[in-house]
Amino acid sequence: MANPFILTAKLPPAIQGWADNLRRAHYPAERNHLHAHVTMFHSFAPSLLDELKDFLPRLTAEFASPDAEVSGIMDLHTGTAIALHSPQLLTLRELIAEHFHGSLTAQDLHEPRPHITIQNKVTKREARALQAELLPGLEPVRFAFPALELHLYKGGPWDLVKTSAFRGHERL
Repeated sequence: MANPFILTAKLPPAIQGWADNLRRAHYPAERNHLHAHVTMFHSFAPSLLDELKDFLPRLTAEFASPDAEVSGIMDLHTGTAIALHSPQLLTLRELIAEHFHGSLTAQDLHEPRPHITIQNKVTKREARALQAELLPGLEPVRFAFPALELHLYKGGPWDLVKTSAFRGHERL
């Protein structure tokens, strides 16, 4: 089977740098092949590539950057994530899901919970310790996602296929 495509919301530079630093410090080094990211869809079939490359830029040209806020810590059982609150990103995700209705995997049909994974594949004890360490110093930070990014999954690292910047004025 050919490798699937992953759709993420691009983080602005300040949030990207902060999250990458947390990820480097807390994600097991042998598994840390990626930059910090916000996954919107985990697996689009390779047959959808042309449609994705056409649809995503049209969508981002119409809408303004979705607002977001760091809203807390998310327990991933064997990991830790930075929880995000972004109703606009969820609305955008609904539009994409409606367009690709019938083509989504079971994983992408679940209720989305926007987050940035900074630790994964550790013991529950290690995850709880990091969560307890981070929570007192975590403050709400507001930002806007500048773009959507389409990636090709390659087992470990991903290849960036296309970036579609938000250029519209309409709010979601």
